[in-house]
Amino acid sequence: MEKIIYALWKDPAQSRESFHDNLKKAVSDKLLGAGARGLRLNLPDATVEPAAPLKQVNTFPTYDAVVQLWVKVSHGGFRKPFDDILKSSCQRMQSWLVLESEVIPNEKYPAKEGERTFGWSQVVFLTKPDRLTHDAWREIWQGSHSRVAIDVQANFLYTQNVVVRPLAYGSAPLTAIVEECFLPEGMTNPDIFYGGGGDPKELKRRLDAMMDSCARFIDFDRIDVVPTSQFEMKIPSAH
Repeated sequence: MEKIIYALWKDPAQSRESFHDNLKKAVSDKLLGAGARGLRLNLPDATVEPAAPLKQVNTFPTYDAVVQLWVKVSHGGFRKPFDDILKSSCQRMQSWLVLESEVIPNEKYPAKEGERTFGWSQVVFLTKPDRLTHDAWREIWQGSHSRVAIDVQANFLYTQNVVVRPLAYGSAPLTAIVEECFLPEGMTNPDIFYGGGGDPKELKRRLDAMMDSCARFIDFDRIDVVPTSQFEMKIPSAH
């Protein structure tokens, strides 16, 4: 089984609500009917508007939806039915084949198929700095930063997706795509986001540790951080 991540942009004339509603209903039904083994939608909807100050945007306009799709085969004509369904639902599309590592599975607040997952999801699009080789970048990220992210944040889901290659023509040369889920209060309360326990000194320690670690391997001029609502339309299945 392979995993593809799509970024979608809606027609400016279409409302955000109409675009998202179509993805959750007609488009999801078509993708599953075409044989998708798993389907997750990440939608920057009204529910996550309190998290707007946490957005970091270097892609303009920013993404209107993210689709995570698990398929049996990702290449050539095997992927085309899924591409065609998504292309017909949006104005613009990018996509990447990724290798997924589920660092923290969501065991605290398990997703239910067809429903919005508890809390909120932060989707991060990363491009490595030119000063690092890919191997050096990956070693920092997965070899040491992963532990920092686990220890200093109160995330209950942490998924790393290393980009294997872009799929759609014109897709950004991303290095990785990350998804993390947090408690609802984390949208506006840094102490909840980082799990500071109400201690200002501990919150500062955690925040400083996270920023110091990120500075080692993130190009902040080429990062997009998008708060979203997660919808698990079909839990991935290999069968």
